[in-house]
Amino acid sequence: MHKILANTIFLGKDIHYLPECHSTNDEAMQLYKQGKAREGSIIITDKQTKGRGQRGNQWFSEPSKNLTFTLVLSPSFLDASQQFDLNIMITLAVQEVLAQYTPDIQVKWPNDIMHRYEGKLGGVLIENSVSTRGIDMSLVGIGLNLNQTDFAFPGPTSLAKLTGSQVEVWEILRLIVKTVENYYLRLKRGEVELLRRLFIQNLYRYNEWSAYRDQMDGEFLGKITGITTEGKLKIEKESGQLNQYAFKEVEFL
Repeated sequence: MHKILANTIFLGKDIHYLPECHSTNDEAMQLYKQGKAREGSIIITDKQTKGRGQRGNQWFSEPSKNLTFTLVLSPSFLDASQQFDLNIMITLAVQEVLAQYTPDIQVKWPNDIMHRYEGKLGGVLIENSVSTRGIDMSLVGIGLNLNQTDFAFPGPTSLAKLTGSQVEVWEILRLIVKTVENYYLRLKRGEVELLRRLFIQNLYRYNEWSAYRDQMDGEFLGKITGITTEGKLKIEKESGQLNQYAFKEVEFL
């Protein structure tokens, strides 16, 4: 495994492989506290039994078919108010790699990886440790459906379903880690506006009239017009009213 990540500068030089675990983010936190994981470390498993999605949702993945791992980062150059820029950078990197295999891969706000027509391929869960100095440590959990073709409920899809053939899991890991490192260094150089523009270009439902639900109006037709610097989703309603939504304040229908 070390050899396949030889083309990076610092990501993936320290890999912890676990045949099975509850959550790679939880394992990464334990290893970090014990001094056994540092910036660039990767914790990866074939079978995650209690994977978490955004807002506490569970993430189910068929063993040995998919990609489930956590990257440890120390983005102390970012202020606590810039946490969403980290989310932008990670989701863009994943989107870029999967788009090399099949078209119409997009980022669904805030952190899902979608096929525009066929459903969800996976997601990102970033857990930050923040202090007055900035973001001390980030656990970047990434879960992607690669070779799984049967799902217990409608909604998910996978690269294998989209392309009609099995894909090489370790090659995709190598590409994602390399691309994440590239975007991370660009973020560190201050290329925030460029990354935000790329995020908008690849944003699911951007500038399209679609159905949503919020607590104010219930179901409504709206058009995503962008995101705020803090990562809130900007939606224009048919009435012309402009709303900004934090996580879980609006539902995609």
